[in-house]
Amino acid sequence: MSNAGIVVLGFSLIFLFTCAGSATVYLFKGEISPKLNTLFLGFAAGVMIAATIWSLLLPSMEGAMEIFDNKYLSVVPAAAGFIIGGLFLVFLDKVIPHFHPGTDKEEGRRSNFQKTTKLFLAVTIHNIPEGIAAGVAFGAAASLGDQASYLSALGLAIGLGIQNFPEGASVALPMKNLTGSKHKAFLLGSFSGIVEPIFAVLGFYLAAYVSVLQPWLLAFAGGAMIFVVAEDLIPDAKLAEHPHLGTWGVMVGFVVMMVLDVVLG
Repeated sequence: MSNAGIVVLGFSLIFLFTCAGSATVYLFKGEISPKLNTLFLGFAAGVMIAATIWSLLLPSMEGAMEIFDNKYLSVVPAAAGFIIGGLFLVFLDKVIPHFHPGTDKEEGRRSNFQKTTKLFLAVTIHNIPEGIAAGVAFGAAASLGDQASYLSALGLAIGLGIQNFPEGASVALPMKNLTGSKHKAFLLGSFSGIVEPIFAVLGFYLAAYVSVLQPWLLAFAGGAMIFVVAEDLIPDAKLAEHPHLGTWGVMVGFVVMMVLDVVLG
């Protein structure tokens, strides 16, 4: 497969896995069980933590080392970009009206949007960092030009796609109860992930054609993803109620992403 084909495949996978997860609405009669939800969210958190470390922060510091040729300065883009990524998610949380399913709280600007719309926006917001992460990884690969870098980025996309499966299910199943329609729930669940390939394209072009920004963008994506893990995935997993189940979900997700990165990288 050509390098361009690998990019298209990677961008497609992160969206298609969300669609596949949303399709579970046709298989489940009710909502997902609390134990399975804990396992799914823990797994997603583990994948995102590993992706941040192996695919984003470490490459960020390696890229900065090439630019500055100083080990002390090489951590500046990683640290600053990481914090800025978290602040970006805070900004989105403040300006976009959405409904947080884990706490039953409405966040963002006040609006007259329906509950279904706010739930849709909540998941959409948290898919943005994943799209940026995939795009920046492929953009960095494009600037290097070797297929090994493309395969490493594909490993990240596959890992993010795998954890998008339970995310698609977690939004589609509640949507079925809110809308009373499996078809609407499937479409809303699927399209909550459409921002991923969109932001992936944006991240790709920024990283590919403004190479000096690569370390900052990689860390930015990592900070945004860890923010999602800490604010939403871990609390929503309710680890206090099912501690071992959720913890093993995190550990398995971490290992899956780590292995993907090492094997394909």
